[in-house]
Amino acid sequence: MIHKIIGLFFVGLAILGVVLPILPTTPFLLVAAACFAKSSPRLHKKLLANKTFGPMIYHWQESRSIPKRAKIISLFTMLCSVAWSFYMLDSFIMRLVVVALITCPFIFVCRLPLAKTEVSATQIKSLDKQTS
Repeated sequence: MIHKIIGLFFVGLAILGVVLPILPTTPFLLVAAACFAKSSPRLHKKLLANKTFGPMIYHWQESRSIPKRAKIISLFTMLCSVAWSFYMLDSFIMRLVVVALITCPFIFVCRLPLAKTEVSATQIKSLDKQTS
């Protein structure tokens, strides 16, 4: 029961993350998926069936990898954020702080393996029916 409540909480944070640029979306959905996998198979299947986030969650759970498109978008967004910060910030120290804060996540995403195949939400549904 507690995992289900925590999962719902993280889905709520993920929804906020779609609207608010400061909150990430995908990490919250990964935590929610892990919680639902332990507590609610129905909600776990519902997350995996999501057209946008289902394939990313599936790849992460199966092989700790991300689709190529997601990796490119993630790295590009990080670089754009750093460039915008450099443009907006006058202080050299603040620019260094931005670089310091983005370095570890950037390296982490760079090192993630690419998903072997692209999987759509409908393919995930059919895989789930085969294993049931």
